[in-house]
Amino acid sequence: MKKLLIAISVLGFSMAAMPAYAERGVGVGVIIGEPTGLSAKVWTSPSTAVALAAAWSFSGRDAVHFHADYLLHNFKLLGPPELPVYYGLGSRLKLRGGKRSDDDDDGDILLGVRVPVGIAYHFPGAPIDIFVEIAPILDLVPDTDFSLNAALGARFYF
Repeated sequence: MKKLLIAISVLGFSMAAMPAYAERGVGVGVIIGEPTGLSAKVWTSPSTAVALAAAWSFSGRDAVHFHADYLLHNFKLLGPPELPVYYGLGSRLKLRGGKRSDDDDDGDILLGVRVPVGIAYHFPGAPIDIFVEIAPILDLVPDTDFSLNAALGARFYF
């Protein structure tokens, strides 16, 4: 529990230190899938943003999942500007709990690189977006391993 509180505090202070692009601002909401939890997005320019999540992972042993991604948005690829495609690069920290089985020799802390790709819909005239994304992950600590996150979510912007 102490690790969770420290990680949430670090995420909160990181968001407060980031300058938000004024037109879009800061969005807070939920992400559902793998992982499931809280999501935030801080726009840093008209086409770039930092997306964060503090969530619960259900794959394998239950775990607390944190990720931070730097995202680039293409507002012209699919046509309407309300429907940007985004992609980026980020990191994932997974803190696993529970009892380890005899054949589970992985550590309790996993650190990896994420490559998220997704589509968002920005509701015209409303401070809300919804999104769906897939993020391949290459874990580097404690072992090299490949996994995949897939989720949908919604955020309200301030």
